[in-house]
Amino acid sequence: MSLFKAIVEASQERPREMQETPLQRSIGLSDLLGCEVLLKCEHLQTTGSFKYRGGANAIRMLDEDARVRGVVTASSGNHGQAVALAGRNAGVAVTVYASSEASPTKLAAIRAYGAELRLLDGPGLDAELIARREAEESGRVFLSPYNDLSVIAGQGTIGLELFESAPDLAAVFVAVGGGGLASGIGTALKGRGSDAMLVGCWPEASPCLMRALEAGYIHDVPETDTISDGTAGGIEPGAITLDLCNEVVDRRVAVSEQEIKRAMWLIAEHDRWLVEGAAGVALAGLIAMADQLRGRKVAVVLCGRNISTAKYLAALNEA
Repeated sequence: MSLFKAIVEASQERPREMQETPLQRSIGLSDLLGCEVLLKCEHLQTTGSFKYRGGANAIRMLDEDARVRGVVTASSGNHGQAVALAGRNAGVAVTVYASSEASPTKLAAIRAYGAELRLLDGPGLDAELIARREAEESGRVFLSPYNDLSVIAGQGTIGLELFESAPDLAAVFVAVGGGGLASGIGTALKGRGSDAMLVGCWPEASPCLMRALEAGYIHDVPETDTISDGTAGGIEPGAITLDLCNEVVDRRVAVSEQEIKRAMWLIAEHDRWLVEGAAGVALAGLIAMADQLRGRKVAVVLCGRNISTAKYLAALNEA
């Protein structure tokens, strides 16, 4: 089955907890930027992030033996929450590996959804590699946050919804970490025949897949702290998202921490939405390119809201 067909199936077979989120016009941002800005409200998705789409679809596709054995995943937070809740709803045991440096708010939510959480010292990529090895040794399925076609197909349902609601989009702005969201949305849009330009947006502090796309191969990329923790971290060797993003991402843009925080503030100011750093990355990408899109209709994927109150307020004060 092609990825596009898998995305269509994921949409048709979606569990009831997976929502079709609104595409909302932002009057304030439209006036400010000189283009018609539509916000794809994935921060209103179940678990507060688009990740529930991919996690729920991956759990749906497990065979009976895999359901009995349980699954293993690795996550900085949102994917872990998604798989934990989807697993609980389906009666599938879930073990989540995460870096001890991950957001305490997100880690607490993973536990609350009923998953077994195993914390490891070191970066998130180390947790991914260890989790995959543990899954293979125990005979369980490993569900990567991005390097898994069933997960990507679930994320791609956003692209179908974008096209159904606004087939005349000129551009779609998406924050990129491991590339699963961009791969899915881009595949769905192009599969539907959309002319929309897919713009991948990265924090300057963590441009791992962006540098891999530039070089043509995955390699170590220096990183510094970013408020966009949902997109931070290295890419698993051999990740399928490298080739997929190379095919579907039309433009790439990197934004500073100050630009991300200002974007988060603008969303709060104009639309009264609380969003996490990765959502700010996508809007900051649009702001950086707004002069090129005057008078056009564009969409920004607000990918999540899972951020601690203290961190969010600090970001707005610094904006």
